[in-house]
Amino acid sequence: MKQFLKAAGLAVVLAGAAATGVLAQSPPAESLLADVFQDHAVLQRDRPIAVWGRAAPDAQLAVTLAGTTVAARADAEGRWRAVLPALPAGGPHELSVAQDGRAQVLTDLLIGDVWLCSGQSNMEFGVRSATNADTEIGNSADPSLRLLLVGRSSRPSPTNRMGPGSVWRVSGPESVRDFSASCFFMGKQLRRSQNVPVGLIAASWGGSVIEDWLSEPALRRIGGYDVPLAALAVYARSPEEGRRVWDETSNRWWRDNDPGSAGSTPWYSPAYDDADWSTAAPEGFWEGSSPELTTFDGLVWHRTAVTLTAAQAAGGATLRLGPVDDVDTTWVNGRKIGGGEGWDTPRTYSVPAGVLHEGRNIIAVGVLDTGGGGGLWGPAADKTLALANGSVVSLAEPWRRRVSAPISGLRNLPRTPWVGGSGVTTLSNGMIAPLDGYGLAGVAWYQGESNVGDPEGYRRLLSGLIADWRTRFGDGQLPFLVVQLANFGPPASTPTDSAWAALREVQREVVEADANAGLAVAIDIGDRYDIHPTNKQEVGRRLALSARAVAYDDAPVPASPSPRTAEVAGPTVVVRFDRVGDGLVVFGAARPVGFELCGAEGCRFVDARVQGETVVLDAAGVVEPRSVRFCWADSPVCNLYGDAGLPAVPFELPLTR
Repeated sequence: MKQFLKAAGLAVVLAGAAATGVLAQSPPAESLLADVFQDHAVLQRDRPIAVWGRAAPDAQLAVTLAGTTVAARADAEGRWRAVLPALPAGGPHELSVAQDGRAQVLTDLLIGDVWLCSGQSNMEFGVRSATNADTEIGNSADPSLRLLLVGRSSRPSPTNRMGPGSVWRVSGPESVRDFSASCFFMGKQLRRSQNVPVGLIAASWGGSVIEDWLSEPALRRIGGYDVPLAALAVYARSPEEGRRVWDETSNRWWRDNDPGSAGSTPWYSPAYDDADWSTAAPEGFWEGSSPELTTFDGLVWHRTAVTLTAAQAAGGATLRLGPVDDVDTTWVNGRKIGGGEGWDTPRTYSVPAGVLHEGRNIIAVGVLDTGGGGGLWGPAADKTLALANGSVVSLAEPWRRRVSAPISGLRNLPRTPWVGGSGVTTLSNGMIAPLDGYGLAGVAWYQGESNVGDPEGYRRLLSGLIADWRTRFGDGQLPFLVVQLANFGPPASTPTDSAWAALREVQREVVEADANAGLAVAIDIGDRYDIHPTNKQEVGRRLALSARAVAYDDAPVPASPSPRTAEVAGPTVVVRFDRVGDGLVVFGAARPVGFELCGAEGCRFVDARVQGETVVLDAAGVVEPRSVRFCWADSPVCNLYGDAGLPAVPFELPLTR
């Protein structure tokens, strides 16, 4: 079964969006302090404390915390910054800022460890949706655990203002309910192990791509994003001009990449003969409608015809398609009348007067699905053509449909750069920029599902994100924890290529190459039928274990066994593991499963046996073995663990001799 990435996330995304609307309002614009500084906040312990905000231009300010006062001066634009001495864990304290008889005082501040949690829907996933939610929420009160849920905010340029509802709150049933479950459970574990106040900042956006979380300078250093960044800069100055520029870019992409848009008679042309196309109801994701589309991501064209009278065709019209997953280009009688993106965004397009005519009219929609469910998936009843004479024509009858190109051959997908979640830098600008410079103990990152189509591109982006955020938060060694993607999707009975496995491998390799990064392996706590598994308690526990190893240097801390070497030894291959504790453990069988050897004739499952810290594979019958893979599938069956009950990390390693 195809991964219904966005469909499964709809409830989570809507819940998160609704949650930000019911919290208290953000700090007022006249505050001397930046939005992130509020009552009940946690400030990072054991390092100088940076504080900043806005005041009158050139104003002198006095900033006081825990009995120490420092002076600051605002610049010509009113921006000011002060650095207070480091403090040990404790509190509560007051923070005051005074300027010419005007003052702002914050109360109930704690000094402790601050963690930023970010990513897409599995990090956004609220406690109220987690396993055993009622009990967890009921037992959530902790005056030394503080939560800041950053309101959703997508901006074309950086801002220092946080989105609505971005308020520091003391942990308890009301504040925890809609807070990130993975982040909250990590924080609870760290409160127990470190015995200091903990502040958690959750800034996530369901369905978001990693490109939207990087800053503009970081994306330019990575390379390959000059075109969308240039369009975004134009949009920031003039939305109308930005849309025109991007429309040209998008049209060019379709012409260059889509076979249906090329040739003398493109598939949207009224002259094109679609008689041999298949038919399909214009609702539901296409994965469930046809065997050829069960696992398909890429380009598919849809066409339908409506017959109009002269009275109906006179004047303009409004075309309603409902949501389209993910990107569309929409044409009526050979003229483009719209295009958009956002898997859950309904499409409504104006059809100018003169486009429709008496008789047969052709509506054609090219759909690009970048992952998860695809197609004109909303209810068929919502698809209509509303005409100028007041009549409404239903488009609920079956449409014709034809596959154009798989996503594997497509590059530089045409994601509108200013659309929150699928653009470039907009979430960085709106949700991370207001936090820039705030003292952190570390970052927890759970994202990647929306980037599975390009694992190698993700390698550069994840490394770039880590470097970018370390620079922005003023700590070149800032601990960075990554949740490796959980199992999700159909199980495999034979060795197969898997973009999910490939992205997990990128996550593993990026973390392994970074002494200040940690990996939380989740390959055994996912759900093959649901991209949002509810056991977030275990995700949080594993993040906390990783934090203890990377950020706190606690020893010994249980960890997932990780491969060190894979060596050919006669008719066998020996894989040596690190971080196994007292030895590797197999659950549910006498031997581990999920090992493959890949050689001149492809990959094949092989028998394996555990010997202490090694796994010995039977290489008999494998021609020219070159690499070993473990748990390499969207949703593999894995039964190899360390002695502490943490699963071995999925991997691919070249063989040495």
